[in-house]
Amino acid sequence: MATDAFAPLQHLAEQLLPHALEPAEDGAHDLSHLQRVWHNVRTLQAEEGGDLEVLLASVLLHDCVAVEKNSPLRSQASRLAAQKAAAVLSNLAWPRHQISAIVHAIEAHSFSANITPTSLEAKIVQDADRLDSLGLLGVARTFYTAGRMGSGLYDPHDPEAKARDYDDKRFCLDHFQTKLLHLANGFQTTTGQRLARIRHERLKGFMELFKEEIGVT
Repeated sequence: MATDAFAPLQHLAEQLLPHALEPAEDGAHDLSHLQRVWHNVRTLQAEEGGDLEVLLASVLLHDCVAVEKNSPLRSQASRLAAQKAAAVLSNLAWPRHQISAIVHAIEAHSFSANITPTSLEAKIVQDADRLDSLGLLGVARTFYTAGRMGSGLYDPHDPEAKARDYDDKRFCLDHFQTKLLHLANGFQTTTGQRLARIRHERLKGFMELFKEEIGVT
């Protein structure tokens, strides 16, 4: 069952999963993404602590409003998700203090929202979500999303943007420089920082091998 991946709170996952994802064709923000983020949360929580119920609800509902990467509403996506999550949890009679904690964690998880997390749970959720944008999964999701958005792999005339500005809406390789290679600097927890450094090195290694294979020296 899909809820098995959300142990030890399968009963809570069963309650919230119907509200977790709007109909969308985005394989970078689907059930498997929620499962991976929860796996990251469990790894972080084992060392950092934190309320598991607040963490799971935050994970399951952090993408509950679907906003495309190229939408003008993209920077508001986490706030829209937080608003919907608050309504869902209120209807399910969750305590007000938990709803408040979950709303903050959802609002603060997004890179584009630029909200500083202040609670331990919000820091863990932000770290867990960003870990999924690093390493080999980050590579896979970046190229998948670029394909969906109609971007090229790289600029054949200037792959490293030596004589132009980076443009990650047109070229996938540029996204490494505009975002991915900067993510590891912003992790909130000690455990997250350690894991981010490992995945950051994997990203760098991929990029160097990629450039070698396209003839950039």
